[in-house]
Amino acid sequence: MRSITTLDIQYAHRFYGFQGEARYLHGHTGKLTIEVEDSIEPGVNMVFPCNEIQKTAWNLLKNFDHALILREDDPILPAILDVYEKEGIKDGTPTNTMKGCAFKTELATAYPDCRLVVTKESMTVEGFIKIVYELLKDKLNIKKITFNSGVNTASEEFEVSRSLDRCPLCGVTLDENGVCPKCGYRRQ
Repeated sequence: MRSITTLDIQYAHRFYGFQGEARYLHGHTGKLTIEVEDSIEPGVNMVFPCNEIQKTAWNLLKNFDHALILREDDPILPAILDVYEKEGIKDGTPTNTMKGCAFKTELATAYPDCRLVVTKESMTVEGFIKIVYELLKDKLNIKKITFNSGVNTASEEFEVSRSLDRCPLCGVTLDENGVCPKCGYRRQ
């Protein structure tokens, strides 16, 4: 069975080198749907609490919300960083509260202090799905990810090859010591 949750993400990007309108800097409202598959945890009668899927995903994905997403070879990137440096906001400000955990993967690097994500490839709906899966595959049993942004939608299904050890009281994945990070339950 599956638990499904959705996240809204506002972002700006451009397709460097693209021969079309998307080469101009522009913004989108995106809707990300994550489907998690596993057995139903008997104590809580659910696969995985949707609010916990959202918390787990949002901790990393909020770096994309209200962020500028540019390809690593985009010539506009140094200019943006230079402006941020001159304005004193490159390393963040106390008012920048939308920060997620910094991350660096083969596909993307998040710079939460300046609300910037640098990607290896252009940030298409297909590319975003690849990034999301890479960031969350070890945290959730992701069966399917769908991302809709403007008139563009992509979806990919994944093979779920493991069952997560979850808390019988709240359904959250137990940590490496068998302890629930949400309610403190300890596996016996």
